[in-house]
Amino acid sequence: MGLVIADLVCVVWFSTTGFFPLTVLGVTWTSAAIAPIVIFDLALIILLAHYGWSMRLPISSPSERILLFLSGYVFLIVALAHLLRIAFDWQILLGAAVVPTWLSWIGVVIAGYLSYSSFHFARHAHA
Repeated sequence: MGLVIADLVCVVWFSTTGFFPLTVLGVTWTSAAIAPIVIFDLALIILLAHYGWSMRLPISSPSERILLFLSGYVFLIVALAHLLRIAFDWQILLGAAVVPTWLSWIGVVIAGYLSYSSFHFARHAHA
């Protein structure tokens, strides 16, 4: 949930400092994308808070297991995207600034751990 909150804070910050239009990996984001991003982030925060606060271990519900597997795959894709950025030396531009590659190493570690944890809890469920 912390990553989604960080994304929300960054989008709001970027919108107030005039960073838009913003090009990331060849995709240009305009100020028209701010509202949908904020709405999506807020909905995702509410969903994650609901499932996080009501989760009981061991997992017994099939829907909770599916959610854990789904989040595990999403975090795996994010970790792989960071690895691809490192391997192919892709540059990410935020306005006129280039995001340093070492931040992707942090992204690999955090997203990889969250992916591992999600799969771990989903596999060790007692039905």
